[in-house]
Amino acid sequence: MYRILTTEGRAKRAQLETVHGTIQTPVFMNVGTVAAIKGAVSTEDLEGIKTQVELSNTYHLHVRPGDEIIKKMGGLHKFMSWNKPILTDSGGFQVFSLASLRKIKEEGVYFNSHVDGRKIFMGPEESMRIQSNLASTMAMAFDECPSSVADRHYVEASVARTTRWLERCKTEMNRLNGLEDTINKKQLLFGINQGAVFDDIRIDHARRIAEMECDGYALGGLAVGESHEQMYHVIEETVPYLPQDKPTYLMGVGTPANILEAVERGVDFFDCVYPTRNGRHGHLYTNQGKINLFNARYELDERPIEVGCECPACRRYSRAYIRHLLKAKEMLGMRLCVLHNLYFYNTMMEEIREALEQGVFAAYKKRKLDGMCRSGENSAEI
Repeated sequence: MYRILTTEGRAKRAQLETVHGTIQTPVFMNVGTVAAIKGAVSTEDLEGIKTQVELSNTYHLHVRPGDEIIKKMGGLHKFMSWNKPILTDSGGFQVFSLASLRKIKEEGVYFNSHVDGRKIFMGPEESMRIQSNLASTMAMAFDECPSSVADRHYVEASVARTTRWLERCKTEMNRLNGLEDTINKKQLLFGINQGAVFDDIRIDHARRIAEMECDGYALGGLAVGESHEQMYHVIEETVPYLPQDKPTYLMGVGTPANILEAVERGVDFFDCVYPTRNGRHGHLYTNQGKINLFNARYELDERPIEVGCECPACRRYSRAYIRHLLKAKEMLGMRLCVLHNLYFYNTMMEEIREALEQGVFAAYKKRKLDGMCRSGENSAEI
């Protein structure tokens, strides 16, 4: 059950009740593609850095260790020892990113594994079965993610197929949720809106899938090459045509600024690899801008990554020490940086929720953006 607690303009403060607990939104889902956060981050770590939802990927877990193995182990929650909500991406984006290895047909997609080259087929029914075996809290419909620069004719055909695939996903999930040996019989299904950067295609598709009564709705195919301005425009034009009484998820986005702009336009679920990927390379988010710990200026810096931050890295370690670990290629350095960045994101979402509750989101957004737009590398205080 999804319930809106308060609004400010289009921005929503809400909560989604699931079989694995209640999700407070807006929320950032921490990306653990293969049931682990890159950077040696444990389940205990996730619990300590305010993580609400972990996100894993259907395609990658199907390839290894195999979804049947995870089902035999009691499902993804038991497998990775995580008792809070999990969202599984359908695998559609990964399948379609393997452009040289796949062939799209009405029944689904034929492609080769990126691991060992073996032939794999995945369609709506297969994606639903895999996600049912994983027993995630929320499953994503299988869709095609066309390029943001694809021509109109291709996008129209692609979106029509995605709609037909969503109907098949719904039918198969209903069947699976009724089986005796299904681990999570209350698995939720999110439909995905596509249409590249064509407003009318996006809106028509939003209207069509809104009639199909999914448990949530996602905007897919963004942050894949278009400008930020184009992305914001698509969000602004499309979200009003998605059901307002269901959660809205912007897939694969993004920077802190992207999230703030999208919250203002009515989005309340997010995921992105930026905080983990950037952290592993020593690029760290702070309220005064992003810093790069590889820079020589931090060699003798005794301060934490961000003064006042309560993440595991900032509570104990200096910039100088973490920089040394990164330079020495010690895993601990990457781990501490990833923990800091995820804590920063999760804390920002907490602040967004509090600002919405107090009716001051617009002022919070301006203050946050003004602070982060400073160049951390050129600021004396940083």
